[in-house]
Amino acid sequence: MDTDRPALYEVLDDRFRTEKCTAGDLQLETLHVGSRWAEGPLYVPAWRQLIWSDIPNDRLLRWDEATGAVGVFRSPAGHPNGNTLDRAGRLVSCEQGNRRVTRTEHDGSVTVLADRYRGKRLNSPNDAAVKSDGSIWFSDPDFGITSDYEGVRGESEIGANNVYRIDPATGEVRLAAEGFGAPNGLVFSLDESELYVSDTGAGQIRVFAVHADGTLSDGKVFAEIREADGGRFDNIRFDDQGHLWVAAMDDGVHCYAPDGTLIGRLLVPNTVANIRFGGPRRNRLFITANDTLYSLVMGVTAAPTAL
Repeated sequence: MDTDRPALYEVLDDRFRTEKCTAGDLQLETLHVGSRWAEGPLYVPAWRQLIWSDIPNDRLLRWDEATGAVGVFRSPAGHPNGNTLDRAGRLVSCEQGNRRVTRTEHDGSVTVLADRYRGKRLNSPNDAAVKSDGSIWFSDPDFGITSDYEGVRGESEIGANNVYRIDPATGEVRLAAEGFGAPNGLVFSLDESELYVSDTGAGQIRVFAVHADGTLSDGKVFAEIREADGGRFDNIRFDDQGHLWVAAMDDGVHCYAPDGTLIGRLLVPNTVANIRFGGPRRNRLFITANDTLYSLVMGVTAAPTAL
């Protein structure tokens, strides 16, 4: 054993070990260095490629799993942040600079799904999650309009940072939840009965009950973090055992048990912005951190809704 190798796993609760959270690679694999601020990784199974955002450089990049080659997928790209797939396998992107959510069709054309709420421009959509009914839910903080670094400086027309739902039948943009400092990552529970939302501004992850009519309720706090301790919550993903994995900026990647206990961390040398499970067996964790794209083959597997 290489005793000089930095530790990767920090065990805070024995469940982190016994539930196979540490039964993976012993070190991170560096796939690419050269982004200005890497975000929004998305594994596309049909392509065997990973798409991710390089926000300040206004481009989407792609890594090919078979060859290891990296190239530009789209540039300019509207200073994109979060990316996901809809139920038809089409790319859905949150474009901070263009203040909109878009869908890339199978022929390569781009369709605008949302750019306004009640006639007012969105702030800067950040992350999106797709429910099994085809609805698309997205967070809309102001990160992309506070400066020209991650978008285009501008004023908030809505005057608040909210979470919205795009109706799958009508395309209507509806308010889903409000009262956030800066809503960021969002993900549905394994049975889609709950929606988890990280609030970077408040240092919290909140969990909402999801109702059949597309509305939310409760909004109780699931976990909290203090920025003074070096961490901030960004995006969030579930594995198939119900662990919630969280990009926690300078505090690495957090792992929470279903009861909300922080049971362990992945100690990443750079500031972690975003994570995503992928790979043919859905057990490879991709991590965007500062200028770097990492991966880690793990002992846990993504939840079915995580792809």
